[in-house]
Amino acid sequence: MSAGTSAVPADTSAPERPAHRDGNVLRWLAAYTASMLGDNIYYIALSWAAVRAGSPAQAGVVMAVSALPRALLMLGGGVIADRLGPRKVVIGSDVVRCAAVLAVAALLWATGPGLWPLAVLALVFGTVDAVFMPAVGALPARVTSHGQLARVQGMRGLAIRFASVVGAPLGGLGVALGGAAAAFGLAGLLIAVSVPLLVSVRIRELPRDDTADAGGTTAWRDLVGGLRYIRRHRVLAPLMLAIALGDLGFVGPLNVGLALLADERGWGASGMGWALAGFGTGAGAASLLLTVRGRLPRAGHVAGYAIITGSVAVGALAHAPSVVAATGVAVLIGLFTGLSGALCGALLQTQSDPAYLGRVTAVSGLVSLGLTPLSMPLSAAAIGVWGTGPVFAVSAVVCGLGGVVVLAARDLRRVELPR
Repeated sequence: MSAGTSAVPADTSAPERPAHRDGNVLRWLAAYTASMLGDNIYYIALSWAAVRAGSPAQAGVVMAVSALPRALLMLGGGVIADRLGPRKVVIGSDVVRCAAVLAVAALLWATGPGLWPLAVLALVFGTVDAVFMPAVGALPARVTSHGQLARVQGMRGLAIRFASVVGAPLGGLGVALGGAAAAFGLAGLLIAVSVPLLVSVRIRELPRDDTADAGGTTAWRDLVGGLRYIRRHRVLAPLMLAIALGDLGFVGPLNVGLALLADERGWGASGMGWALAGFGTGAGAASLLLTVRGRLPRAGHVAGYAIITGSVAVGALAHAPSVVAATGVAVLIGLFTGLSGALCGALLQTQSDPAYLGRVTAVSGLVSLGLTPLSMPLSAAAIGVWGTGPVFAVSAVVCGLGGVVVLAARDLRRVELPR
């Protein structure tokens, strides 16, 4: 444990307190929610300011600037999270992001919109995100007990849904009242709120496995060791493949594909909005289920079948005859993909040795953020050639293969969440 952190040893003899009644977990959840709200408002402000300052093509470049460093540096971010400790990395990342956003807000307030400060801000955000995201994924195991990690994943999912629902209107309100500068300022203040909350969170000392990297190794050896650890792990290796296939088949249809489907059927933006709301409702219900239950038996089986069922719903979405039907199908997609996603996240947390958790989270994030965005332009191009039905069907097959991997890998299929 790095110096300066408030650590408490893991007491296995004490009765376990449910995560949703644990003040330490709730402080972490409040910090995470504030940070996610700030993120959502930041993206609204960035897109608005970029559109006002340049052409649509230039705005698109500004919005994409953060993706490259995030993808290139994500694995290194996992090494940093494991070396320094996730809380210290998250706090440092939030401080840098807050300072960058507030600096751009002040600059825009004083001089008006310009593309270069927005591009620099996007680059800084993407670089810091490469460190922030693995650390955020590694932190829950250090703020709660092993048996509460599934419940914490549910609570984290609810925070993400809350931030996405509330963040967009708050960002729009900030832009309406004071322009992009006001929205950036609001985003920076919300990110700043997370810092003192994180400082007050107690960190558990977690034992290192005998196979963990020895101290004194180089960052490169840590990175290679983490990748080797995942490749040799009987649960994590197939789980990473399942996550990659599931996200690759899911992201395209539910982003670009849904917009093209709504346009093709004449549903308009409101119809697409209803379908997205249905998806969010289903995903929120899955997170709430894990938050309340805390644990689902036969987690491997449930995750595999949930991925397959969700993939069937993805394929069915292209054949929905009306907005009402599409919304109902989207609820099912959100429910089953949300459930499988939360279970996969909980399994990553509970099956990983603490010494490798930052790197495991980094690989998982890279699989989702690095590979799945490729499916969006591919889906759009394929729909232009073959139409929505065949493309959604192929996407469903790819997504369903993730469930097949889970059920075919014996150790992953039989894995259970801790009691």
